[in-house]
Amino acid sequence: MILVLSLDYGRLLHLIRGLEADPLESHMGLGTKNRQKQTADICKQHLRGKYPDKLGLVEEFIVEIEGHPKNCDVTRWGQFTDIKDIKKEMFQRLEIRFQNWLNS
Repeated sequence: MILVLSLDYGRLLHLIRGLEADPLESHMGLGTKNRQKQTADICKQHLRGKYPDKLGLVEEFIVEIEGHPKNCDVTRWGQFTDIKDIKKEMFQRLEIRFQNWLNS
């Protein structure tokens, strides 16, 4: 009987811990998603502004980076960022990648 109770108690603890998710943690996750989306939007806006005469190619490149709009993964734009979050350097990496993609 004690063994059964301890298993049930362990399971109960697991369930309780799941319900007691730290609200701060969920907000941090939302913040991360917002930053990732913001990075994606900034990168796309930069490319569209820098290459207005190549918008069709820019849109193809965007799909190549993040995937088809139904399954897009904005986290893939993070490959152009670094820990310092310096936009000028991010744009340089992005432009180099775009130019290489154009020339391939």
